Amino acid sequence: MLPPRRDPRWPRDFHHRRTSDLLSPRQAYELLRVFPPRAERDGSGVPVVDALPLPPAGPGEISVTWLGHASTLLRVDGVTLLVDPVLAGGIPGAGTRLRPSPVTPEELPHIDAVLLSHDHYDHLDAPTLRRLPRSTRVLAGGGSRPLLARLGFTDVTELDWWENVEVGGVTVEFVPAHHWSRRTLLDTCRRLWGGWVVTGAGGRSVVHAGDTGYGPFPARIAARHRDLGHDLAVAVLPIGAYAPRHLLRGVHMDPAEAVRAAADLGARHVVPIHWGTFVLSGEPVTEPHERVRAAWVRAGRDLADLWDLPIGGTRAL
Repeated sequence: MLPPRRDPRWPRDFHHRRTSDLLSPRQAYELLRVFPPRAERDGSGVPVVDALPLPPAGPGEISVTWLGHASTLLRVDGVTLLVDPVLAGGIPGAGTRLRPSPVTPEELPHIDAVLLSHDHYDHLDAPTLRRLPRSTRVLAGGGSRPLLARLGFTDVTELDWWENVEVGGVTVEFVPAHHWSRRTLLDTCRRLWGGWVVTGAGGRSVVHAGDTGYGPFPARIAARHRDLGHDLAVAVLPIGAYAPRHLLRGVHMDPAEAVRAAADLGARHVVPIHWGTFVLSGEPVTEPHERVRAAWVRAGRDLADLWDLPIGGTRAL
């Protein structure tokens, strides 16, 4: 078992990495008041398909399967990575899922590693993680080891921004995000948050932005990987939980900002995520999907390159 102690490499907290202010208690109350009434929390307009069996994805291929919210299966060069798995029927603060998970943890294929963007309950779900083999390799931001050790995981790698490790022949890099972290009132920003870039042997990459507001990081990620000769071919970007903007601009992109982030990254293909699964803000359930399609067209981009998947759907490159 891993000792549930904090690695001395990490500071006590990562407040110095924040790029936006936290919500005050008054602002948090204001946000809760604008959530859609329960009668309007209808997920029937969010398509869901059976996620299994997955189509083949071998060497030289990138495959993305959306499992709802930010939960995503990435398969690169035959390596299978599970990002932010939240497959339970509900989470604290958001209630039950609007649409069911297309798979149970037991129905997932073999996972080479789990990638956790940060510790918020809609991205790090303890009930889901407890149903995975405890020997599963887990990658997460600095300061996350004690929490994951308490969940029983024995192979945990903590990363700082711009650090990378090899998983089955692909390179997995932890990259910055315009966000923050907390699970309780006493651990604000104790664990580092971020996104992921997964690069295959041929230099073609997929970006999973985790949870983020719009800011300078997509352009910086693109510049770094351009210098390395990589092609950021596919970007998995959040588009939901953005209203009202004066409260959530610092932590969540809206659909138009996601399209701008795709341009900053130089990504040809985009998979919109972080919508249609939980109620976390004030916009109507299906509005993010409608707005991202409109923003994509306004930007002069081909709708065929917007991989707006149903929950459980897969696209491959």
